[in-house]
Amino acid sequence: MNYSKEVLEHFTNPHNQGVISDPDGVGMVGNPVCGDLMKIYLKVKKNKKGEEIISDIKFETLGCASAIATSSMITDLAKGTAIERACKITRDDVAEALNGLPPIKMHCSNLASEALVAAIENYKKKKSN
Repeated sequence: MNYSKEVLEHFTNPHNQGVISDPDGVGMVGNPVCGDLMKIYLKVKKNKKGEEIISDIKFETLGCASAIATSSMITDLAKGTAIERACKITRDDVAEALNGLPPIKMHCSNLASEALVAAIENYKKKKSN
């Protein structure tokens, strides 16, 4: 299977890997067919305009090279972004930022965007309680 140099870089040197203690939001998704499991942690702060910004983001992923690379890339794309914009990051955005994924591995980018949305939804739910 041919991976882009970006995928290999994010797999071998993942960005934002780890856990945030006392996160504002957590999202966890998995794919029972391939066994990949992703968990994303968020910290959110308001900027001077009052927008809610993802100030910190970390991930834990159990899965293949593509799953780890897409988790790493989505955290890069979302960090410092308003939550309303971050929840619109698509699987295609992730795959494009990684300079492509093998077609059989595109589901990994979908998991990454789903995990981010789940973390944002968890944050919003906690905030409304």
